[in-house]
Amino acid sequence: MKKNAKHSRSGSPWSFFTSGYLVLVLLFIYLPILYVMVFSFNDSKSMISFSGFSLRWYEALFSSRDMLESIWTTVEVAVIATVVSTVIGTVAAIGLSKARRLIRTIVLEINNLPVLNPDIVTAIGLMLLFLSLKVRRSIVTLTLAHISFCIPYVILSVLPKLRQLDDNVAEAAMDLGATPFKALTRVIIPQIYPAILSGALIAFSMSFDDFVISYFTAGMDVQNISMFVYSMKRFNPAVNALSALIVIVVTVILILANLIPYLKDKKNNKEEQET
Repeated sequence: MKKNAKHSRSGSPWSFFTSGYLVLVLLFIYLPILYVMVFSFNDSKSMISFSGFSLRWYEALFSSRDMLESIWTTVEVAVIATVVSTVIGTVAAIGLSKARRLIRTIVLEINNLPVLNPDIVTAIGLMLLFLSLKVRRSIVTLTLAHISFCIPYVILSVLPKLRQLDDNVAEAAMDLGATPFKALTRVIIPQIYPAILSGALIAFSMSFDDFVISYFTAGMDVQNISMFVYSMKRFNPAVNALSALIVIVVTVILILANLIPYLKDKKNNKEEQET
């Protein structure tokens, strides 16, 4: 009976269907990315036929002043928005974890509004807010807008990890003489560091990728990369080179983000075994 059960599980048509479905999903997600990366080395402007290997579009990318300025603006805004929203979101999540249930529920419902709202609604709301305050739209308003919609994602990333922590650990640290700040920086934050890193990566990707909110909150003289691509009259294959570089950088960051903690844990385990 055990052999039959094992055979039925391994030869089940459902397992074949789920495996095939998974392959199709992965192809649907990653094939366009690979397609863009391959054609970033195409010698011609064609996106259909590969005429030969060339780095001309990478040269065009680094020689285009407008594109480099838009890239710099995108990175600058994304980094500032990530740092500020990660700090505010982490502190807010820690405060919410200690708050009363009613207050926590109300704040979380408000926090979910920017996440559930369509981007166009958030964009128009922020634009009207800046207009009502008579604030000239510029890179400052663009950065503030990005911070505002990145904070909820950080809170949603950090809060579940805080719920898994033992409250007695921080209290024990303070009983042993640690100040609340030291208990926060040396006890709580090291335990929720993976969640903070995940929230920061999500915030950075959301800011880097945003178009709709940026379009309504940036000034006439400010463009991030998504706005620059939207304003192009004709498709520039240098965008393929930019996309390929972004994919490579993101892949390296993800590998390092997963490899460094693994190496640290391996080193700590080795030191514990030696002692």
